[in-house]
Amino acid sequence: MPVPVHNLTPDDVARGLAEDTILLVDVREPHEVAMAGIPDAVNLPLSQFDPSAIPAPAGRRVVFLCAAGVRSIHASEAAQAAGLPYDAHLAGGLKAWVMDGQEIVRG
Repeated sequence: MPVPVHNLTPDDVARGLAEDTILLVDVREPHEVAMAGIPDAVNLPLSQFDPSAIPAPAGRRVVFLCAAGVRSIHASEAAQAAGLPYDAHLAGGLKAWVMDGQEIVRG
């Protein structure tokens, strides 16, 4: 049975990325990522999501990201259903990240 998906704030995720304690997995589609994204995020689109394709986190916490925080919850649930202990996402997605003034990359 999946555990609840934990909501992380943009500050939580920014700190984890800076400290290299988070592996950020962006489940948006490639055309969305091409417009804007978070530096160092790994793109695994939810439309063809395969939890076994998530890179080995090497001691980091896997955190999912999407545009608004819905698909990232689905990705976490899919990963848990596949037996992986990944139970966190960026609440509010990229929209919350941008509203918080965090760094993005374009194109």
